[in-house]
Amino acid sequence: MTAAATDAKRIVIADDDADIRQLMVIAANRAGVEIVAAVDNGRSALDAVVGGGIDLAVLDISMPGLNGVEVAEAIRGDDATKGTLILMVSASVQLLTDHGVVADRSDSFIIKPFSPRALSERIRSMLGLGEPA
Repeated sequence: MTAAATDAKRIVIADDDADIRQLMVIAANRAGVEIVAAVDNGRSALDAVVGGGIDLAVLDISMPGLNGVEVAEAIRGDDATKGTLILMVSASVQLLTDHGVVADRSDSFIIKPFSPRALSERIRSMLGLGEPA
């Protein structure tokens, strides 16, 4: 790890679909952020965020156990993590609007399927990173 990498924005990725999760990892790497955890469930995502120092949580809405909405609510409900940015991911626009996720529990959302480039750009934009070098 280079000195520059230690100053990178830190993110957590959660999606129960391994292929989608791998696309998210590719996008995050392209964005130049540090991936603290790339997990397949909400409980592990929440544990990683509660561990501290996370700038952005990328959460699939539909996961077994704790879903993305429940993880987002827990993040927002904890003084130590409520400032963590949240990017919701879903294949369903209906899920995003039915849960009020866009307005109430997250800072942004992206609809599946997405390209790694689009997700990378959204991550960079949310974290104020500007254009890649």
